[in-house]
Parts: sequence; structure tokens; C-alpha cells
Amino acid sequence: MANKHRGEIDAVFDDTRHKLCLTLGALAELEHAFGDADMLALAQRFEGGRLKASDAVRIIGAGLRGGGLQISDEAVARLQIDGGAAGFVGVVAQLLQATFGSGEQPPAGAPRGSADPSLTTMTPTEVGALAPFPGTR
Repeated sequence: MANKHRGEIDAVFDDTRHKLCLTLGALAELEHAFGDADMLALAQRFEGGRLKASDAVRIIGAGLRGGGLQISDEAVARLQIDGGAAGFVGVVAQLLQATFGSGEQPPAGAPRGSADPSLTTMTPTEVGALAPFPGTR
């Protein structure tokens, strides 16, 4: 089970629960992949709220590797999740919140992704409400 105090989240891909964490090494991997100069630039990139599918693959892949799973980005791109694209965006948003967030709980009724099977699947409207991603301000 994920330890939220360590920046970890749980997500279910292909019917298997995985722990994700953007460790310092995972953040360095993302800095390199995105060409950002430092962690602040990386956080500012995510604050914009725009996310390409390839960005989601990189972020989820780095999080899975940070959580201890040996997996390539190519294998990440083939994973499936409940909720489809909205499910992946929910995982990314929760992972960024766990990494860059203030530690505050989201307000009641805030959109929730499917990083954990007990969470509701996000609708396209809720996905649009994630701009900017929570916790990256």
C-alpha cells in the first residue's frame, strides 16, 4: 500500500495494483526527458495543466520506476486503466499532487481520478477542471 507521506500513490493498470512515486531519480529522469533545467522548471511545466499522451507515458513510467517496477516507457504506453484516457490523467494529477502538493487534502467534491480503484472515474469535464494540475501552484 502506498505511503502518502512519502509521495506515493497506488494505481491499478491491467488489473494489477502498482505503487508510483516520483523519487529524486524519477524527477531527474523527467527533467532530462522534458529538457527542463531544474525541478522548479519541471513543476512550472506541469502547472500549465496541458498534458500530451507522451507526457503522461513519461510521468507514469517514471512514477512506476520510482515505485520499484522495472518497466520501459514503451510498455507503459500499452497499459490499460479503468476510465481510459481520463483514468491516466487522474493518475498523473494524483502523482503530481503527491509530489509537488502542499500536503493539503483536496476540497470535498473535487474531481478524483482512478489512481485507486475506490476513486470515481473522471468525466471529460472533470479532466478539463485539472488545469492547472492540483498541487503544482
